Amino acid sequence: MRMAKLFFAQYGGADSELSAGMRYLAQRYSMPLDTLKALLTDIGTEELGHWEMIGAMIAQLTAGATAQDYKAAGMGDYYVGHQNGIYPQDASGVPFTAAYIQVKGDPVADLTEDLAAEQKARATYESLMRITDDPDVIDPLRFLREREIVHFERFGEGLDILQRMHINCHTK
Repeated sequence: MRMAKLFFAQYGGADSELSAGMRYLAQRYSMPLDTLKALLTDIGTEELGHWEMIGAMIAQLTAGATAQDYKAAGMGDYYVGHQNGIYPQDASGVPFTAAYIQVKGDPVADLTEDLAAEQKARATYESLMRITDDPDVIDPLRFLREREIVHFERFGEGLDILQRMHINCHTK
């Protein structure tokens, strides 16, 4: 139960998979190149798949949990509001908000934001892996961490494309 509580950081927090997926899918509309729009579409869609994975892991970690189990894990208030449902919030219980989604409309600013987002996600997965010794938890976290590294590299390539073309703001 305590591990499930921590997983909510990646389910509904500011640096969560939900935030990343929505951010990238919204940013694609202001990208000046089709290749960059496709990049954001691909990664945004994958992030929503990661969000589903985190939700499934929370569901597995809370399967069969009682009201007392939630209370013992410091999640009594969560249980009262959602019982065994998987609700998008962070590990501290703060509900997901669209305010977490950064969309500036400037391609360089947005891709730079995305680079930072991927590093924050990687760091969070590494923190989660250090907290447990359960291989059934560590293995999917390792996979998700590796995908964040790939996303970081792809966003870096996108930023390089913009810089080589001297594109600093939205142009068509």
